[in-house]
Parts: sequence; structure tokens; C-alpha cells
Amino acid sequence: MNCTTPVYLDYNATSPVHPDVLEAMLPYLTDRFGNPSSIHWAGRQVKGAVEEARERVAQLVNCRPVEVVFTSCGTEADNMALRGTVSASRGRGNHIITTVVEHPAVAETCRMLEREGCEVTRLAVGRDGLPDLAELEAAICDRTILISAMFANNETGTVLPAAEIGAIAVRRRVPFHCDAVQALGKIPVDCQTLQAGMVALSGHKIGAPKGIGALVVRTGTRLHPLILGGSQERNRRAGTENVAGIVAFGAACERAAATLAEGAARMAALRDRLEEGLLRTVPDVTLNGHRERRLPNTSNIAFHGAKADSLLASLDLEGIAASSGSACSSGSLKASPVLAAMGIAPEAAAGSLRFSLGPETTVAEIDRVLALLPGIVARLRSS
Repeated sequence: MNCTTPVYLDYNATSPVHPDVLEAMLPYLTDRFGNPSSIHWAGRQVKGAVEEARERVAQLVNCRPVEVVFTSCGTEADNMALRGTVSASRGRGNHIITTVVEHPAVAETCRMLEREGCEVTRLAVGRDGLPDLAELEAAICDRTILISAMFANNETGTVLPAAEIGAIAVRRRVPFHCDAVQALGKIPVDCQTLQAGMVALSGHKIGAPKGIGALVVRTGTRLHPLILGGSQERNRRAGTENVAGIVAFGAACERAAATLAEGAARMAALRDRLEEGLLRTVPDVTLNGHRERRLPNTSNIAFHGAKADSLLASLDLEGIAASSGSACSSGSLKASPVLAAMGIAPEAAAGSLRFSLGPETTVAEIDRVLALLPGIVARLRSS
């Protein structure tokens, strides 16, 4: 790898643990080691920290702290929402509505539920990545037990009309689950506005460590637990709590709340600088996804006539980290199902890269990519 300082542009895959977050969690990896369920001093010492973190998560997404259920990650939260709803709905219906651009945590769970007897309707999207809400309305029937749609797509950054979907769900009396993992900390996520019964969150996208997430379960939502055992998380998710991770998640949410607007504007400016530079210096490139309704940190670009794996390998040799799609699909040479569902031609999808920026991204890093990538693309196209 090039000895120059590495450039990390894959924040949608994961983010570095922020120093303030690390400082907050470290005591719960050493002297504050108690089990929150214990009634003695060691348990009381950490129980308060867990509840304080719950309040911070709730404040960021505008829900009640009692509605926050800590999980191991966003994928568990999605599984809990889907499988828990199906379990709680036996005898009332078996029909789920989702979209064709969902994260594998939802898409693969829906496939498994189909094999177990559920009926799944997958809403198509246009080239901008947005579903047709009239099709959603038409798909709802008396057997529909759940609508599951993401807030923002992890590959293209396209922001789906989640609040509008929530309004339809409320009007038609159907539970709504929203995967807000990629939106959290980048744009406002307001559970009141979303009108979703369940909202999935993850810590490692916003500066907390991997291994901590949450599912917001609004009061009145019918949901059976996915993991059984003790009475932790008010009987909604058994297992001794990951105290250090929970504290870190709370600290990350507090930090995100304080920096949300400023951070979004800064990342959007850097993203635009990257896109404008590439469109100006590299011929035959196109942007994938909606041009306006998207996350401020995400750019998905098709480099026609080049292959994504070769582009990524060449960038990696220069110390630049990007991706070709979801980190959960890494190692697969298959074209992105999200881009395919949007009607992106296979040749264009095969040459598409995702650049996702974060709070630590600098102008110098963007300019370094702009200095190197045009030459890499030209070399690969001519080889």
C-alpha cells in the first residue's frame, strides 16, 4: 500500500470509534464491571449508566426511553421486528410488504419467512430508488401484518418516503417497521414523524463500537421477543446487557444530536466536491440514485467501461478505502441487487462505486481521490 496516510471513504460500512465515546465506555470494561440485573452496589453502579444511555438514544430519535430495546446490532433489530411481528400475528394474517432495495438484514429475513409460510410483496422502485406509494396502498389487504421499509438506502444514499409510508400504515392500521440504521446521525430520525411502530438503529455507524444496536418498539406494538431467557430489557430481549457498548451508543447518540446539522452540511459539501470533480475530469460517469433525496455523505457513481473490483483494488493500493455496495455482501462478485432493482444496466452496475464520507473526512482527502482516480479509470479502461 502507498505509504501516504490512508483515506477512509467507507463510513456506511462502519465508522471509527470516536475518542469521546471510547473514553465514556472504558470504565465499563474495567472497574465498573457489574451485572445490571444484580441488586448490590456493583449492579446499581452500572444499571444507572444503562438507563442514562437509553435516554440519550431516545432523545436522538424522539421516542420514550422505555421504548428503546438494546440489541447486538441493526441486523438483530431488523430480525426482531420482522420475526417478532410474525410470531405475534399468528391467526391474524401472514402478509408482509417490503421493498426491493432493502438491506440484507430485512431481505434475507423476508426470504426465510416466505419459506416458513408467509406471503411477501416487494414493492418495485424507479431509477431514483423510490417506491410508488400508490402500489403500497394497493398491496395492503386484510392479511397484511407488517410493512417494512428502510429510511435511507445503504448503497445509494437515497432517502425513501418513510414518513409517508408511516402515514399510510397508520391509516390502514398496519404495523410499520423502519430500518433507520444508515439514516441515524446523518439526517434527523424522528419516531413521532415516522409513525413507525418499530425503528431499527445501530451504533457502529455513528462512532460507537460494533456489537450494539437498538430497536425502538413504540408503546402498544405487538411483538414477541426473538431471544428468550431472563427478564432483561423489560422482557423484550433476554441476555445480560452489553453495558460498555450501551454506554458507548448513548455517548455516540449524544454527540450526534449536538453535531447533526453542522455535520450534515459539511459532509454534503465534501460529497458535492467529490462528485463535481469526478464528473468534470472523468468521461462517461453517471450518478446512481436520487439527486436530491439522499444522505449528505453518500455518493454512488458508475464508471462505465471499468470494473468495480479493479477500481477498488487500485484505490486500495493507494491507501484509499471505498466500496462497491453493502459491506454485508462483500466477497460476492454478483452485481448489486439494489442497482439491478433500480434498472441500472448490468455494465454500469458492475462499474459502480460507493463513496461514503464521515465526520473525519477532509478536503485534502477528497482532493487526493480526485487527483488519483481519473488516472486509474483511464488505465483500467485502456487495459
